[in-house]
Amino acid sequence: MEEVRNQQVPITGLGVAKVIDSEHSNFKKGDLVWGGTGWEEYSIINAFEFLFKIQDTDVPLSYYTGILGMPGMTAYVGFYEICAPKKGEYVFVSAASGAVGQLVGQFAKLSGCYVVGSAGTKEKVDLLKNKFGFDEAFNYKEEQDLEAALKRYFPDGIDIYFDNVGGKMLEAVLPNMRLNGRISACGMISQYNLEQGDGVRNLFHIITKSVCMQGFIVTPYFHMYPKYMEMIMPLIKQGKICYIEDFAEGLESAPAALVGLFSGRNVGKQVVVVARE
Repeated sequence: MEEVRNQQVPITGLGVAKVIDSEHSNFKKGDLVWGGTGWEEYSIINAFEFLFKIQDTDVPLSYYTGILGMPGMTAYVGFYEICAPKKGEYVFVSAASGAVGQLVGQFAKLSGCYVVGSAGTKEKVDLLKNKFGFDEAFNYKEEQDLEAALKRYFPDGIDIYFDNVGGKMLEAVLPNMRLNGRISACGMISQYNLEQGDGVRNLFHIITKSVCMQGFIVTPYFHMYPKYMEMIMPLIKQGKICYIEDFAEGLESAPAALVGLFSGRNVGKQVVVVARE
């Protein structure tokens, strides 16, 4: 037991890898796969329920950690399945330049919605408007009153809020929601490093405006992955959707890259390059 307790176990995450040996009938030597791997150069994988064979290599392999992987599925499920958008609706996305948010905004535009995103730097705000096609975007760090800022961008209210942040942003959104609005609670990055999470005021608006707020974990929805791929691959290849990645080189850079996520240092999906073919 003491030996087990002292054994060093690598951090796990999502990665792209090449099979160098396999005893599983679905995977053979040379296959490219994406799914749960360790933060290491070589991984022994015994759980196959979250391991997918890569069929299409006409796109960057790194996309399978982002737009063609878990973040892409998260955006797809949270926006289309939970929020059920209608043409002409008003959509707000927080942390909009991140791995998920940048896709949600583009999905909203493809659905004929008006979309506004928030981010933490001028560079990211410019990306939202000029690269991802958001109608408007703002730097939340420059706003003294988030509730008033949202009223300025959404004078008629918000139909859909894709929440990556929680906390004060969620608190500011609630009074600005429209009747029968929908909130998809994907993440709450403002709360992750707090010893005690923020209490959220304005929850009564969920009742008075008949707002539906649903949190979700994406893994139970992965039976929809083939359906998602049928939708997203043509959009990528036709240039109708774009995706930005932030690369850190070498496994030794992974800890700093992870810590940087919590201060918004990355622009787009953070990817750590362990090896190249």
